[in-house]
Amino acid sequence: MPAEWEPHDATWLAYPHSRSDWPGKLSAVRWAFAEFVRLLSGRERVCLLVRDSREAERARSVLRRSGADPDHVELHLVSTDRSWLRDSGPTFVLRDGQLHAVCWAFNAWGRYDNWQADRTVGRYVANSSAAGVLEPTANGRTVVMEGGAIESNGQGTILTTEQCLLANGRHARNPGLSRNAIERVLRDCLGATNVLWLGRGIAGDDTGGHVDTLARFVGRNRVAAIVETDRRDENYAALQDNLRRLRGMRDERGRALEIVELPMPQPLWFDGYRLPASYANFYVANDTVLVPTFNDSNDAAALRILRECFPDREVRGVHCVDIALGLGALHCLAQQQPRAPQRNPGV
Repeated sequence: MPAEWEPHDATWLAYPHSRSDWPGKLSAVRWAFAEFVRLLSGRERVCLLVRDSREAERARSVLRRSGADPDHVELHLVSTDRSWLRDSGPTFVLRDGQLHAVCWAFNAWGRYDNWQADRTVGRYVANSSAAGVLEPTANGRTVVMEGGAIESNGQGTILTTEQCLLANGRHARNPGLSRNAIERVLRDCLGATNVLWLGRGIAGDDTGGHVDTLARFVGRNRVAAIVETDRRDENYAALQDNLRRLRGMRDERGRALEIVELPMPQPLWFDGYRLPASYANFYVANDTVLVPTFNDSNDAAALRILRECFPDREVRGVHCVDIALGLGALHCLAQQQPRAPQRNPGV
């Protein structure tokens, strides 16, 4: 599984349409989403899933008025339940220099009933990108997993969380599947030689502990991890535990990880529910890094830290207060399609 900062052929997205995900905010979310597409389309091809021709026309209008590059946006008519393509879409890998797509089973994080359309998205994206299909199985079943649960340094080290992949009970993805069995799946499908386990995720995260709101590779053995300094905050203990674990971890070569601390924004609430706002949910595209911002005093600090992590890329903030109402942000929306190595003719 390549690192996210390696060259992309495209970014796959799905146009926001679920009013239950963004009650009373869907129009605002579409304009924020269009800004995300505008910034991406200036750097790489964007493949956008829309449910039908009517939605396609609406999306074209919003994107055009937002200044997105129409030559770099491809619309695909595909039915979806939600717009979190990081999780419903496939995970792309390179095997023997060829593009493949790992098509996980998807069950809406074990929390929602409407996932039947999203479960078909992985194969559609795989076929449209001319990728070979890999279907991970264990104990005779297709493995349930989401892209937000795994983070790769491109060299065989994968970060994930125990809360997400080892949970049993109501929200279990793969009941009865042991840590060793999950590591075998990650090895066979993603080329993982070194799996690093964090503990729990942040408050409000309906995915049950996705790593992409906690800790992200910003180099081969460098990790940006969110920290909470307020001991009274409900995230404090879990994030301190993750930080302690990271400081004791090693990469695939046995080197200690270098840890860069990212702040947390102030708690963001809607209708009495704490939203899982996190600066770790940034997305690395060709030549740029797009970072969720929350009208918060820590926005500037997070952007400064990530500019130091990616000195050769433009680091831009994207307003995500409205998007966060759907319990995700930029990384949750996007799935990168890595560029396969070019081969010489006749080789």
